Formats: sequence, C-alpha cells, structure tokens
Amino acid sequence: MTADLPATGAAVVSALELPGLLDELYISFWIPAAVLTTALAIKLPTVIRLWRDPLLRAVGGLLILACAVFVFAAPSTIAWTNRVTGVPNISAPWVYSLLTAFCGSCLLLIITWRNGPSDRAAAKRRAVRWVVCVYSGVIVALWTLFALADAPVERLRDLDTYYATTPFMREQILLYLLAHTVAVLITSWLLWNWVRTDGLDAWLRWGLMFLGVGYALNLVFDAAKLTAVAARWTGHEADWLSTDLAPPVACLSAIVIALGFILPHTGQYLRERRLVRLAHRELRPLYHLMRSVGGPRAPFVPRSTPELRLIRRETFIRDALLPLSRHIDEGRRRRSYEAALSLGFTPERAKALAAAVVILEAVADGRQPPPREDGTGEVDSTDLLHDIGATSRALRRPDEIEAVRARAAAPTESART
Repeated sequence: MTADLPATGAAVVSALELPGLLDELYISFWIPAAVLTTALAIKLPTVIRLWRDPLLRAVGGLLILACAVFVFAAPSTIAWTNRVTGVPNISAPWVYSLLTAFCGSCLLLIITWRNGPSDRAAAKRRAVRWVVCVYSGVIVALWTLFALADAPVERLRDLDTYYATTPFMREQILLYLLAHTVAVLITSWLLWNWVRTDGLDAWLRWGLMFLGVGYALNLVFDAAKLTAVAARWTGHEADWLSTDLAPPVACLSAIVIALGFILPHTGQYLRERRLVRLAHRELRPLYHLMRSVGGPRAPFVPRSTPELRLIRRETFIRDALLPLSRHIDEGRRRRSYEAALSLGFTPERAKALAAAVVILEAVADGRQPPPREDGTGEVDSTDLLHDIGATSRALRRPDEIEAVRARAAAPTESART
C-alpha cells in the first residue's frame, strides 16, 4: 500500500497542476485591447470619412465596444472602477453590459455586412430593431438584477463562480452568458455560411475565416464559464475553468477577431499598392524612350506617394508622345498591325506591337516626318496616348518588335499570305 502512494500522489499532483499551467499561460487583457485598438485605428479614418455608411458605422461601433470590454475587464480597471464609484463589484454589470452590447453589435454587423446596405431593406430593419430591443432589454435586466442582489465582497477574477449561487447575482451571471452564447452561435453560423459562398474576394474570405475562428473560440469561453457555474450549482468545484481557462481563450478570440477585421483592409491596401507599383514599373521602357526625345525626366519628390509617381510618369509619357505622334505614319502602323496578326499575336498584342514599331521608328528618325507612301495622314493619337501601358510592355520584347518590323517591310501580298 505504501508503494502505491507515490504514484497516487503524482496523479493527484498532476491533476492539480493543470490550473497552474493554465495560469502560466494567462494573457494580459491589455494585449487584445492593443490589437483591437490597432484595428480601430486602421478603420477609423474610413469610418469618419464615410460616416453615412451603416456597415462602416457597425464596424466602428463593434471595435470600440470590443476595446472597452477588455479595458474594463482587466483586474486593475475593475478595482479602480469599484474604488471610484464606492460600490463593490459594480464593474460586474458594467462589463456584462459592454459584453452584451458587443454581442448585439456583432449581430448588427453581420446583418448589414452579409446582405449589403440596400438588399431587403424592410427585413433588415426588422432584424435590426429586434436585435436592438432584445439586447437593450438584457442590459436593463442586468442592472436591475445587480440592484436587487447582495454582493458586498469584491471579487476581481472569480466573481462568476464566487456568486454563482447568490440570489439575483446568479440570474445576472446566467443571463449575460446566455445572451453572449446565443449571439456567438448566430454570428458563427452566418459567418461560416458566408465563407462557403462563391465569388468572394480572397482577402475577404480569409478575414471571414479568422472572424469565424474567433467567434468559435468565444463558444469555448462560454462553455468554460457555464460549466464552472453549473459545477457550483451542483456542489462541485471547477472554478479554474472560469478563472484560468476562460480569460486566455477570450483574449485569443479577440486577437483573432481583430485580425479578421484587419486582413481585408490590409490585403486590399497591399493589392492596390502592388498594382500601382507594377503599373509604374511597366511604364519604365516607354518612359526611358520618351526621355530621349521629350526633354528632362519627370520631377522626383522623395515623399511622394506611389500613385503620384505613377501619375507623373504617365503625364510625362503622354506629353512627350503628343508632339511625336504627328510624325508617325498611319499606313506604317496599319501594316505593322496586320503583320503582327499574321504572326499569330492577339489583336490587343498586335496593336501594342504596331505602336511600339512606329514609335521606335519616329524616335530613330529624329522627329523628321517619314515619307507617306499611301497618303493616309497622321496617326490617331487617342489610342496611342491611351494604350501606353501595353505599348511599354511590348517594348520589353525587342525580338517580337523586329519580327513585326521585318514582316511589315515585306510586300503586302506576302504579309497577307
């Protein structure tokens, strides 16, 4: 029997160490608050600029409430709120109200975001009124129950389990957990249904997936809290689920949700910047060619945005092409286009190659008018100035340009054959 005691003791110690291990994994409430504040800072300029957009208002309100939940749920803030008001545990209905308002904001956001601002307006208005009325009623009930309850002992981290069997506090705790669970279930269901729809932008899909994972983690938070409270009701003790497991899960959930809001915005921003930089780089061959005939280079401003640099490069190229286009022969351009088609290029590519051929010849001629054999007149500068991107890309393939030039120089019958 004595030999069995160490093994039994080790098992007991191992079981007792689990809450301690979870306590070591505790995530400060200020970390998700900082992440959520970052997401709010990214979205806030757009929210202010487009305040009339109900979707943006819903996003802004949700992020503000999420930040407020973690700021006021921090133990240090709970102690400060109780001390300033002079009412023990008044932070409980305040934090529960913020969390309930956050739940309602989640539902309002999905209702607005899922269908757009104008789809099924009457049904959406009814859904919005229903959410506002129900969750406003829950908040009023939370404060009413707290006013009726007797909770004189201040609890900073274990209030839910400490007062789980106290009249009116018991109902208050159960009410906020049920309201949170219902909102999370509905929001998660709507999000994952939306993720499976076709035609979504890739960044939006990833953002929705992060939001879905974040709300799924909220279900773990609710399950841990409800299990710990129910254990108290049945005379058992599982407080570590509420004090050690639920808080880090809530923090992780908030971080993942914040990433879900940040990803679509960041992805769209990066995609737009990539497209602008790509367009700027694609214009480099034509830009350098025009510098040889169009005067000094475009002015460079160190702090100019990529969009401004692109506009300046486009403007410089068009300003140089406009006088040069008067010395480009339309017949030569048409023959180059037909030659490119005969070589198997698509019409769009053939058009760009023909423009590149005649621009190079005009530059090589030193702006002197070439002889017009068919009297067709000058080239139409509209297309020439509009398709500068395609023309610049064509200049990157001198072998194709030479092939088109050689085919265009052959007799017309050979080119058609």
